[in-house]
Amino acid sequence: NAALSCSPSPMRGPLLAAAGGAMGGAGGPLARTIRAKLTAALQPTHLEVRDDSPRHGGPPGAETHFGVLVVSGRFAGLPPLQRHRLVHEALRAELAGPLHALQVTARTPEQWQSDPRVPSAPPCLGGSKREQRRG
Repeated sequence: NAALSCSPSPMRGPLLAAAGGAMGGAGGPLARTIRAKLTAALQPTHLEVRDDSPRHGGPPGAETHFGVLVVSGRFAGLPPLQRHRLVHEALRAELAGPLHALQVTARTPEQWQSDPRVPSAPPCLGGSKREQRRG
């Protein structure tokens, strides 16, 4: 468990939240909103919010691409799809607006303790949901 060990987190990009209750105020307004909403909805024992926006070619300060690691007892007995739905439900307004991409890693405390590795962020394929697609 990263909250109990001294090893650095394998998440890439600026981490905007820390383990357990030390949520800190780092990050922009969207990062803080993501952290607050996930904390309220899922009461995580470990939460990391990573802003990947700078890697995706947006204007400076844009908050459009994030990765989250959520470790919560609320995920016990739920398949991955249901866990992701809980995260998406908590962030419904953000996903409908400014949030373009969200990578979710959702684990139970037992899963996190036995394997604290986090998948790396997928490469950016470009584009935006606001752009018109040409076919």
